[in-house]
Amino acid sequence: MSSGTEARGGLLSGWVRDVGLGFRFATSGGREGWTRTVLTAVGVGLGVALLLVAASVPAMLGARSDRGYDRDYSWFNDPPKVSASTVLYAEANTTFHDDDIRGLLLKADGDRPVLPPGVKAMPAPGEMVVSPALKRLLDKPGSTLLRERLDYRITGTIGDKGLVGPAELAYYAGSDKLVARGTGDDIGTGNATRIPYFGRGTVQSEPLGGVLSLLVIIIFVVLLLPVAVFIGSAVRFGGERRDRRLAALRLVGADSRMTRRVAAGEALFGSLLGLAVGAGLFLGTRQFASDVTLYDISVYPSDITPGPGLALLVGLAVPAAAVAVTLLAMRGIAVEPLGVVRNATARRRRLWWRLLIPLAGVGLLAPLFGAVSNENGVNSYQVAAGTVLLLVGLTALLPWVVESIVGRFRGGPVAWQLATRRIQLNSGASARMVSGVTAAVAGAIALQTLFTGVQGDFVSSSGKDPHRAQMIATTDVGSGAEAHRAEQAFAATPGVRDALGVVSSNAVPADTSTKKSTTDLPSVPVLVADCATLRELLDLGHGCADGDVFLADDAYGYGDIDAFVRPGRAVDLNMPLGDHYIGTPRLWTVPATAHRVTSRVGPDGAQEWGVLATPRALDVALLQSPDVKVMLRTDPHVPDAFEQARNTTTRLDPLADIYQLEATNEDKKFATIRRGLLVGAAATLALIGASLLVSMLEQLRERRKLLAVLVAFGTRRSVLGLSVLWQTALPVALGLALAVVGGAGLGAALLKMVGAPLHFAWGSVATMSGIAAGVVLLVTLLSMPPLWRMMRPDGLRTE
Repeated sequence: MSSGTEARGGLLSGWVRDVGLGFRFATSGGREGWTRTVLTAVGVGLGVALLLVAASVPAMLGARSDRGYDRDYSWFNDPPKVSASTVLYAEANTTFHDDDIRGLLLKADGDRPVLPPGVKAMPAPGEMVVSPALKRLLDKPGSTLLRERLDYRITGTIGDKGLVGPAELAYYAGSDKLVARGTGDDIGTGNATRIPYFGRGTVQSEPLGGVLSLLVIIIFVVLLLPVAVFIGSAVRFGGERRDRRLAALRLVGADSRMTRRVAAGEALFGSLLGLAVGAGLFLGTRQFASDVTLYDISVYPSDITPGPGLALLVGLAVPAAAVAVTLLAMRGIAVEPLGVVRNATARRRRLWWRLLIPLAGVGLLAPLFGAVSNENGVNSYQVAAGTVLLLVGLTALLPWVVESIVGRFRGGPVAWQLATRRIQLNSGASARMVSGVTAAVAGAIALQTLFTGVQGDFVSSSGKDPHRAQMIATTDVGSGAEAHRAEQAFAATPGVRDALGVVSSNAVPADTSTKKSTTDLPSVPVLVADCATLRELLDLGHGCADGDVFLADDAYGYGDIDAFVRPGRAVDLNMPLGDHYIGTPRLWTVPATAHRVTSRVGPDGAQEWGVLATPRALDVALLQSPDVKVMLRTDPHVPDAFEQARNTTTRLDPLADIYQLEATNEDKKFATIRRGLLVGAAATLALIGASLLVSMLEQLRERRKLLAVLVAFGTRRSVLGLSVLWQTALPVALGLALAVVGGAGLGAALLKMVGAPLHFAWGSVATMSGIAAGVVLLVTLLSMPPLWRMMRPDGLRTE
């Protein structure tokens, strides 16, 4: 018993000794040893930093949502009673140069008003508190129109607790023109809502559904897998020199098992140092998070906090993966006392086991074909595992593809021969360098294919026609004179070519004033517009002249104009707003010459119906509390025409609504996922570029002596530079070709899962491939200065 314990203790102490020796090798060996260790640590650190950012995504989203809920005001049901703490609010959102600005007008009911989060004092009428980002925007020289629109005196800034992100544009302004919305017979009066407090606590979010969940899973796999691939490549930096050093270790008596443990210790030290570097990069770069905005998403540094479980997983997985990759790589070589067998002619790579990996991925995904929909959930683990196997299978196939194709090359210019011979001697290193690019491009192609296939479920036609009008402005007015002034103001706005105004109200039966209750009273819209505007709203086959009146049925079948409207009969334009008739009747007789017409879809996608009259036929002064809708046609050659129109709207009524016409509507969750993909793709692309640069420098460092010898024997520097370009371009081209095939296959499988027709976005495929090729070209150009330095004669020195 004691002998077994001693044996196990001796085995453990031997492991510790050998791993410790690997630590010593990683930290010794002079400049060469430290350079190799630092490159490994930097490569692993870049991947670790991005993994920690990915692990912080749930916390980031949760923090943004919590701050949004804490300031929310849309929760109310019944208006509260007036008290010293209640507040009236009205939304006054606006847009400036495609940037959305969140605005709220406030009015306190008493001397102890509740305050929105991040606001220290209620702004008085004519004052406002703004977010720091909005203050910076207002201070810019090109924001004159915005300063005119937000014509309030700035008295403070909104704190972090009141903003979802540091780049959010928001303001709270005081107003003495807010009136609480009425109830009962006064239901149509007022312009503001009374609330007793801000915030609504925790709200259960709606589930994403199967298709959107599938998108999220694939996005995480596609963005994080290249990181893992690069970390696996980084721990193998300096592999050739390490193997020669291990051969020397065999010469002094070490066995093959000991050399593997020493190599594992060296990789473990590099990965641990990489964890420290990654943590440092993560903590250092997140301090600048407030200064970075990607696709309208910004976060505070405190938001970027990985969950303890995910952080622990990263901390354990990276060293474990480093050791596993090192031991797996050493199975393909034989470290002997007199050298490394790998330096001899290697046996050809086998294809069969490499094909099994993607086939296993297809086997996991095949049972889900046609089973994913918006109503059904999705097995996250099965989808993630299948996708990972498919993409990993591509990286496993890449060395075989590179070896099989490049191995057939013979002859050619000197630069070409140098590049192809180098790849032929060690195709694995070249394949490893671009394996992350292959996985990223293949995943991006699959994602774009899936996005294109399902966007029909989330992106639909809005019915609006931005060619007939570019903006729509709507506002409430108190009289017909105000309606006329509003139309004139828009017509006089710089950059507006045409302002097609419609003044609308409602009519009820002529005997409504005699009824005791006006509940369930039939009503018909009454609109007044000139002929130019009516031509946009009606099919005027009989022509139009000022003084004409037209009757149009409701195209949707919800309203009935024949309920009480007849040519030659009177209607009452004083429509009751509550349950009882108030005021005096405003009778108007529908002309006997009124024409029956068919409505057409307007520029805003709506089909108007009811009584549509020209100004001479119906005086707008008779309309009760009319609304004004103005369809604006802007001049594309006038800069800031949209901003001028928004300023006009604000001058007329700060609470009026104006918006641009868009031909399509996009689901908000789908749009959020798309923005998240773009943000993650930007981060992954930056990592790929950095990782390629580090890999390139590591390979050049390995070849420094060889490059110096070639220059000493008269080889032109331009030839060597071109050979480095070819050495990078060949594996990249083969990797991109494999990525297109694999990405298309994965995209087809994903489309099969959601039951969408097979359609490839070849434009996106070309874009992804072009971006990847551009990144590789940029990295190669950045590696040229170190290459020139390595060609100096002092590169012949050795230690």
